[in-house]
Amino acid sequence: MKKFYLLSAAAALVLAASSAQAVDSTGCGLGSMAWRGQSGPVPQVLAVTTNGMTGSQTFGITFGTSGCDPNGRVTGGTQRMVFHFIENNMEQYALDAARGEGETLDTLAGMLNVDKADFAAKSQENFASIFPDGNVDAIYVTQQIFAMVKA
Repeated sequence: MKKFYLLSAAAALVLAASSAQAVDSTGCGLGSMAWRGQSGPVPQVLAVTTNGMTGSQTFGITFGTSGCDPNGRVTGGTQRMVFHFIENNMEQYALDAARGEGETLDTLAGMLNVDKADFAAKSQENFASIFPDGNVDAIYVTQQIFAMVKA
């Protein structure tokens, strides 16, 4: 039995390390909430392990708790693509969002498959929540964009 736990932990560590570039590779659940904002394989393994041991991810998806959305889609590729775009264009996105027009808004709207004019208007309207201060990072901005589009 001890071998099983050791192999499981090693497999989880390898999987977490191989997906370390993902915006949120642990999904939702109690573990994901407890280690939110931390990066690297160790917090990811702890988050996934906590989710698995408590069953909070399945419960959260079913009932919409622990940061889970019962109506959510499995869209890992889009979120990663938007994150990388924001990571490389965050300053220009901030300028365009403040104005309510620009190429970064058009590009993001295309990536998200939403109406360009509506996305530009929402970005301008939600600028203060997307960029509450000058210390935001690409992960935070990406999360705010997805929350804005979902609302």
